[in-house]
Amino acid sequence: MNHHRPSKLRARRLHPYGLVRRLCQSATASLLVASAAPAFAATTIAAFGDSLSAGYQLPADAAFPAVLEAALRRDGYDVTVSNAAVSGDTTQGGLERLDWSVPDGTDLAIVELGANDMLRGVDTAVTAKNLGDIVAGLQKRHIKVLLAGMYAATELDGGYRERFAAIYPSLARRDGVPLYPFFLAGIIGHPELHLPDGLHPNAAGVKVIVDNILPTVEETLRGMGVKPSGVKG
Repeated sequence: MNHHRPSKLRARRLHPYGLVRRLCQSATASLLVASAAPAFAATTIAAFGDSLSAGYQLPADAAFPAVLEAALRRDGYDVTVSNAAVSGDTTQGGLERLDWSVPDGTDLAIVELGANDMLRGVDTAVTAKNLGDIVAGLQKRHIKVLLAGMYAATELDGGYRERFAAIYPSLARRDGVPLYPFFLAGIIGHPELHLPDGLHPNAAGVKVIVDNILPTVEETLRGMGVKPSGVKG
């Protein structure tokens, strides 16, 4: 009868001391990897709107989300700003796509919708309800909201303009969200800041929009407990 000695490889694999040593080495490596990971993830912001914030006819790096992200990073904020805007969207369209356009885990949503409702003459009560449902849907998922307001075109009926303009401050007061009164502030009346259609901001116009809204965005972030690192890019 032949007696076979176990191979050295098999002996090492079954030896209790060797097994424990390997487990300890693996655990130590895992701890080193974990300790090397950043302590805090970047704050996530979604620009949730229509063509005005989507970057209509502009390269991606000239659109509002990218320019805002760059400005916040220059000021020391560790953020990512996603482009959750769809050209042509009404408040109804935004409400219907809210859950998949602004995923769970988003920290802040800048809601910029309503211009297309106004251009189509949508009943202001419908616009107000849709915007209210959008804000409520975000708040239910613990996503902070910054509401970007809009004014109606001067060519429209005065009564409609007043009712439309009242939507945003009324909603902000009711739901306790910060308001930036007019998303297009600083570029209306300046054709050099618009595309040839006279409606949408060009790259220079987007920079003006970002410069103007930036203090409100940063104030909102600070209110959320998000502070700049102090490291300027």
